Amino acid sequence: MDWDKLRIFHAVADAGSLTHAGDTLHLSQSAVSRQVRALEQSLHTTLFHRHARGLILTEQGELLFEATSAMIKRLDAAAARIRDSEEEVYGELRVTTTIGFGSLWLAPRLPHLYDKYPDLKIDLMLEERVLDLPMREADVAIRMKEPSQADLIRKRLMSVRMRLFASPEYLKENGTPQKVEDMQEHRLICQNTNSAQVSAGAALVQKLMSYDIPSRLMINNYFGVLQGVLHNLGIGVLPDYLTEDFPQLVRVLPELESVEVPVFLAYPEELRQSKRVAAFRDFVKDEVIAYRKQMRNQGIR
Repeated sequence: MDWDKLRIFHAVADAGSLTHAGDTLHLSQSAVSRQVRALEQSLHTTLFHRHARGLILTEQGELLFEATSAMIKRLDAAAARIRDSEEEVYGELRVTTTIGFGSLWLAPRLPHLYDKYPDLKIDLMLEERVLDLPMREADVAIRMKEPSQADLIRKRLMSVRMRLFASPEYLKENGTPQKVEDMQEHRLICQNTNSAQVSAGAALVQKLMSYDIPSRLMINNYFGVLQGVLHNLGIGVLPDYLTEDFPQLVRVLPELESVEVPVFLAYPEELRQSKRVAAFRDFVKDEVIAYRKQMRNQGIR
């Protein structure tokens, strides 16, 4: 099967348009159309339904698109490994983690990485969905549980617990709860238990809600919860790693916290020799060591 035709087919399927695919490939629309028709003839099948709104893959087209997607990811991985064996720390590194950890812990520390490797290009993908590392949806992941996928190198970085925090201004105006039942007199800021999050956080919120707290603000990520707390809206359920960067936060009901949540760094076995991955891995390890030292100095466990 002709790779050039497969490459053009993949671009058309990805764009849903001959024109857009042509722009990407720097080919005319007619040239793209000819290559797609030639591929269909060689396979004795129709790969696209043609509509006024664009192109839609047929069942056979879907099968071929899955195959070309896998091929391209493998080729990208091979190219990355070749470059990494020849270059210094340079180029793109795709990192995935949760919205909360990525925006509140990782992103503020990235200047330390860029200071050392100014030519590195980080594509930081923040979402709760677990991306497929072996299929190269990302190069490196930081996850709130041990990865279950095969062929991954994994390292436990740290542990996190969900706790209750409020601003000094809020507590001065509304008082500090002394027991969990007192939360009925306060506004709870948290994630909805049905939203994507670590189960430990959801379990803590469920426990609090069992006390029939009348006023609540629910936000679908911890960055939003933090903003609510900083703006004196109530008492929030937040990860304990925020205490280093937001020392003004006051812990409320210190006896109440979630179970321990392990934090893992993982990347595919095939990227073991990658200089970019090694640079990012060592950067995160150093930042975790600094974080732990700071927590010990503050007497926080």
